[in-house]
Amino acid sequence: MKGGGNMENVNKEMLVDALANATGLSKKDVAAVIEAFTDQVTESLKKGKKVTLTGFGVFKTSARAAREGRNPQTGEAIKIPAMTVPKFTAGKSLKEAVK
Repeated sequence: MKGGGNMENVNKEMLVDALANATGLSKKDVAAVIEAFTDQVTESLKKGKKVTLTGFGVFKTSARAAREGRNPQTGEAIKIPAMTVPKFTAGKSLKEAVK
């Protein structure tokens, strides 16, 4: 497995810095593109559409059925309502890159 337990997570600010360095765009422009990207993916998912980035992956939604769960502190049974949740499925190129 690549990487290890000491890997630093990448946050939005770090991603903006890396993309600005890689593209020569300003950090302000990169941040605006990331914001627009996440907004567009979110809007598409809200409309029930999937977003495919060939080789990278697919953003889509999945229906989760209602079920019964337990409050971990009290053990009391609780009803968890049905909901739609976002999912990301990695594409072949991404899977191969992180093997």
